[in-house]
Amino acid sequence: MQGIKTIFHKFKKGIVITLLVFVSLTIYAFDGNNLFEISKNIDIFVTLFRELNANYVDEVEAGKIIHKGIDSMLESLDPYTEYIPEENVEEYKRSHVSNEYAGIGALVQQIDGKTVVVEPYFGYPAQKADVRAGDIIMKVENQELGNKKSEDVVSLLKGPRNTPVKITFLRKGEKQPLVKTLIREEIKVKNVSYYGTVEPGIGYIKLDRFLDDCSKEVKDAFVSLNENEKINALILDLRGNGGGILQEAVKIVNLFIPKGSLIATQKGRTKENNAEYYAEYNPVDTLIPLVILVDNNSASASEIVAGAIQDRDRGVIIGERTFGKGLVQQTLSLPYNSLLKVTIAKYYTPSGRCIQSLDYAHRKDDGSVVKFADSLITEFKTKNQRSIYDGSGIFPDIVTSEPVFHQISFSLTQKNIIFNYANDFKLNNKEIAPAKTFQLNNTQYNEFVNFASQSKFDYTLKSEEQIKEFEAASKKEKYYSNLSSELTQLKNQLEAKKKNDLLTFKSEIIQLLESEIVSRYYFQDGRTEASFKYDNDIKAASKILNKNNDYAAILRGEGIYKIIGKPVNKSSDLSLQKEENPEQDDE
Repeated sequence: MQGIKTIFHKFKKGIVITLLVFVSLTIYAFDGNNLFEISKNIDIFVTLFRELNANYVDEVEAGKIIHKGIDSMLESLDPYTEYIPEENVEEYKRSHVSNEYAGIGALVQQIDGKTVVVEPYFGYPAQKADVRAGDIIMKVENQELGNKKSEDVVSLLKGPRNTPVKITFLRKGEKQPLVKTLIREEIKVKNVSYYGTVEPGIGYIKLDRFLDDCSKEVKDAFVSLNENEKINALILDLRGNGGGILQEAVKIVNLFIPKGSLIATQKGRTKENNAEYYAEYNPVDTLIPLVILVDNNSASASEIVAGAIQDRDRGVIIGERTFGKGLVQQTLSLPYNSLLKVTIAKYYTPSGRCIQSLDYAHRKDDGSVVKFADSLITEFKTKNQRSIYDGSGIFPDIVTSEPVFHQISFSLTQKNIIFNYANDFKLNNKEIAPAKTFQLNNTQYNEFVNFASQSKFDYTLKSEEQIKEFEAASKKEKYYSNLSSELTQLKNQLEAKKKNDLLTFKSEIIQLLESEIVSRYYFQDGRTEASFKYDNDIKAASKILNKNNDYAAILRGEGIYKIIGKPVNKSSDLSLQKEENPEQDDE
């Protein structure tokens, strides 16, 4: 029996090596210029793996070690080129092509070791069955959840469309568990998460991702606002939108510019990967005043839209400098139902600029990635001859900054104090004012302060951590005895200040509370509408759109708007950048 196993083991080795040699021979046909280098290095790889597989002290898991080798190879290129094995293909398609599945339509999360409904989605089975945020899921069918991870619970909740799933919930204020049978539905997370008006006459569309049919969603939302709200201006919100399908971005730009206009150019190493994208259809509206909102997390397809609109002086860009991803990916089929997502080109806006920020082709010796030097940045011109620049994302016409919240606000959110208070608020208040006008009054805020205090809420400031580090360093350096009284005094002062933080930072905490409370009554749309009164970008957009002369002056390039985003320091120094990976990729 052992002899048979040995023969079979050698047979498996032979198959693996034969396959690797076959792959190496196949590769030769693709690049004659580097034939020797390819041949040499694949020969080394095959021989190395053969010796490793034959001689390593423990059994080598062939698939695992080769997969790791593939990942390491691709990581040396850029964070967007990746191998997708067969078992991850469906998840990849959901996140990069179309976010659809069959389930109950609710976001669940582990809180204090329990599976809790964080948010039911409006119009789906959970919300229609009156499942509420804060409900604890105890059983799915007859299976006790115990300490199951959230992803395992989600797998139980998903299933074939139109099939029933029995769920047992525990709800605060109810003496007995609630048992509900929900019928699974196809859940399609919309690309346009909200559309409406921020004030009379000014439409607003929030686009979260560029997946299948997002351009149709934007068009339908715009037509609806035109017909039902009679809007005379539009805000398109691309903040936090990491991108997606390039062609969908092109179609969205096409809604607002004349047919036949250039929107983007794609340039790769081979002619096959070169392309030009034009507006192929008649636009919906080429005249309505338009504002695009962007931030540091607006990337790839978002930057295609913002860049084309800015280059053609079709609208005003407001917010923060965008991420700076000017790379295009394509998905290629591999054997055994696996995929390769590979960067095939860079894209360029109509003026000819590439907004790629990080230079992956010229890494430092330690592997870190650097930004393109200011000395290499080139000036381009918009349609109205405004000066714009490449190499670092889309620089807005009007720059704003994201509000910075205090540590107490993060801690109240992270430790679910705000979440739990909103659940209690819903139990004690059957209805509230409309989302746009709802405001927490002083009495209600004082109730929250008491709630937080009873929750034994505590948090650590960064300054407290730094004092501890300084204290430890002073002890090592034998200065502590001379500094101990001052350090103790400083710690006491900080502690005294912290006791008042719930009142000191009341205004920002109220924003978070109102958003969470409103979602209990008006769901995701309510969250969005509640944010309008605090959103500085929307305020800036409304101000510009209400002043036609100011809007036109920006697009004409008058005064400070003649030059957009010129580098301040033309040094050749390359600043190190942390590699970041936005949610989506342009395909």
